Amino acid sequence: MPNPTQKTEANQRNAARSTDYILQSATAEFAEYGLGGARVDRIAERAGLNKRLIYYYFGDKEQLFQSVLENAYSNIRQQEQRLNLIRLAPREALTKLVEFTWDYYQKHPEFLTLLNSANLHKGRHLTQAKRMQLVNSPVIETLKTVLTQGELSGEFRESIDPLQLYISIAGLAYFYLSNSFTLSAAFGVQLLTPARKNARRAHMVEMVLAFVLR
Repeated sequence: MPNPTQKTEANQRNAARSTDYILQSATAEFAEYGLGGARVDRIAERAGLNKRLIYYYFGDKEQLFQSVLENAYSNIRQQEQRLNLIRLAPREALTKLVEFTWDYYQKHPEFLTLLNSANLHKGRHLTQAKRMQLVNSPVIETLKTVLTQGELSGEFRESIDPLQLYISIAGLAYFYLSNSFTLSAAFGVQLLTPARKNARRAHMVEMVLAFVLR
């Protein structure tokens, strides 16, 4: 018979699997329907779990949405940290960050739709999330280090604000992708062809480097 320690470990593994299934299902549901249109019943059905487990682990739908946002930000920040930008030459590091941001947004369109939904509610779910500043501050500190290294080498201009620069990088990718259908219709071009997306990626790198280089 399994001893109490084995039972506890098994219960913890089951709980971790259940919360992971719930977060994955809730991410898809909130990305498709937004906070207002999402339904806990559908999330439970997607996860293959009883909806009472959702309330047990996450409280109500609002708290679940907050957890989904925290998880989404944690995922992108973890992948940013794996880039090891401070180990690269400043110009290479900045290029890599711009390209990563564009590629991540393309591969994870649900991240953009979750942000849209969060902004509809004035960001209050992120404001209430105690871990958000801890999760997001490392990328700004890393970018600050890259900019300082570039400044000391004489390659970058002085006194560039890392937060403003990061917002600009994110905005260059976010606006294009989140508004691609309306922009395509307005200008009579298809902005989501592989060629145009590759051109946008290169354009972002060129713009950011033009801004920071001496």
